[in-house]
Amino acid sequence: MTNPIEDYALIGDLHTAALVGLDGSIDWLCLPHFDDAACFAALLHDQSAGRWQIAPSGAVRATSRRYEDDTLVLRTRWETPTGVVEVVDLMPPRSEAADVVRIVQGIEGSVEMHHHLRLRFDYGRVKPWVRTGELPDGIPHSDDEPAPDVVDADPAVRSSRLVSAIAGPDAVWMHAGVPLHREDDELVATFTVRAGDQVPFVLTHQQSHLPPPVSAEPFEALESTRDFWSSWIAQCTYEGRWAPEVRRSLMLLKALTFAPTGGIVAAATTSLPEEIGGVRNWDYRYCWLRDATFTLQAFLGTGYVDEAQAWRDWLLRAVAGDPAELQIMYGLDGARRLSETTLDWLDGYEGSRPVRIGNGAAEQHQLDVWGETLDGLYLAREAGLPASDSSWDLQRALVDWLAKHWAEPDNGLWEMRGPRRHFVHSKVMAWAGIDRAIRSVEDHGVAGDVAAWRELADRIHEDVCAHGFDPERNTFTQFYGSDGLDAALLLIPRVGFLPWDDPRVVGTVEAVARELDNDGFVLRYDNHADDGPDGLPGDESAFLVCSFWLVDALHGIGQTARAEALFERLVSLCNDVGMLSEEYDPPTGRHLGNTPQAFSLVGLVNSARHLNDEMPSDSGDVHG
Repeated sequence: MTNPIEDYALIGDLHTAALVGLDGSIDWLCLPHFDDAACFAALLHDQSAGRWQIAPSGAVRATSRRYEDDTLVLRTRWETPTGVVEVVDLMPPRSEAADVVRIVQGIEGSVEMHHHLRLRFDYGRVKPWVRTGELPDGIPHSDDEPAPDVVDADPAVRSSRLVSAIAGPDAVWMHAGVPLHREDDELVATFTVRAGDQVPFVLTHQQSHLPPPVSAEPFEALESTRDFWSSWIAQCTYEGRWAPEVRRSLMLLKALTFAPTGGIVAAATTSLPEEIGGVRNWDYRYCWLRDATFTLQAFLGTGYVDEAQAWRDWLLRAVAGDPAELQIMYGLDGARRLSETTLDWLDGYEGSRPVRIGNGAAEQHQLDVWGETLDGLYLAREAGLPASDSSWDLQRALVDWLAKHWAEPDNGLWEMRGPRRHFVHSKVMAWAGIDRAIRSVEDHGVAGDVAAWRELADRIHEDVCAHGFDPERNTFTQFYGSDGLDAALLLIPRVGFLPWDDPRVVGTVEAVARELDNDGFVLRYDNHADDGPDGLPGDESAFLVCSFWLVDALHGIGQTARAEALFERLVSLCNDVGMLSEEYDPPTGRHLGNTPQAFSLVGLVNSARHLNDEMPSDSGDVHG
């Protein structure tokens, strides 16, 4: 059985990340980067697709886990009839290569442990050539490679503390604290730890044509990882009521950052379903433009200027070029080709098929991203991040493109795979992009045709109010002429399109809270309204960032008690180590969708910040 999504914790090295279950099994790890193929893919199939488990062999009375203080060092504790044992899991911030370090520590009595390692490259499809006690012929190696520790020379039972595995471009080395032997398709060991014992394991990845890197020394890696995360979180300036939750969310958000470029993936996983057994399974290991401003505001608002600048710089590089070719998402390095395909050999999480890699939505036309890009770059300018003439040239080109195309239908921010429509949020964000350009001229002295831009902004504003508002229901609608609503309508006052006390804003907030309600949480939209606007079968559950948007909107219209009550409920959904997925299913109490979800974590941070303010300003800063 696959673990529930909420049973996983994350460790990472700012290049990739692993998911560790409560059962001590690493069921997901892509190497060398977030968006590369997985060598452990049991999360989307079963253990035959690759996993690495270290856990007690016998009965367990209690299981608990925690991150060490403010670090990304994970401790899982098992209490057994014979003793207590912990496994410490970490990935030291990367230097030469990717290392996964696991240290078994005896706490009380004695506990028999089992170790099961099954490596499968290319998402479970490729079985590597595994050798124990020596390196396979053809793999380059250094003269100081440790000598094999062979316990039994019989090839059928050969055991070693050194294991290598190779297939195609990938090679992995395991340095184990106890001898391992092959059993069927796994590298296994059974060993006993007593109070005070420490048994380390280090798995190191490198490209197969290169010499093996020097694997991390486990105890030095533990100390350096502690130091890195403790120093990083010490920069946090948030001191509000929800400091522990904000700090943990920021650390998880940092763990989703690709250090070489500053890009931030939407989640560490692909194809975790929005509906168990359904087809709404997407690859989120990429960087979405619309997340940029939310993330910039979360970082800037909590003291992380370097991270905000790295994300802004990634944004500028990714979108450089012809504004007509702007995409909604890019690869970690700004790559544009994210072709979507299915991995038909995987059954999917709890039978939720297909499993997808790549994301075809990258080719959709989503008008709002032009406005969100302009808004993000304006926010960076307001925060004092260094700008350049080329940056402003790009922004002017984006404005020129919006002027010609804002009236066109699009696929909307939720990546509808149905027909294009005139989505209200898309038009509002087109307005916001023009508004930010006007402010840049007026507030920062850059050159631009303010008169023409103001006339354009007024025209968009009038069009939205005339065609996107239903006066009978006193609410804006999902798209022009729609019977349905959209949680993104909650952002209308946040971007400054209308003030918080406008009756149309208050009516929209109340309508969304009522009509998109899912046991007190918020759906993205009603996928049964308007004959199914997204063009997909099945349903989905409460979308967590939308619920955080409702927190902000309730606070904005003066319903602070309701806002705080909802926020407390949302915080209670975090699992035992502070992780939030994309969605939450109230009837089952389960997390759904990819995890940990950057949008959800950013929503928590920003709502916590907003609730510290007596009232949000009407400045028009999209996330001020």
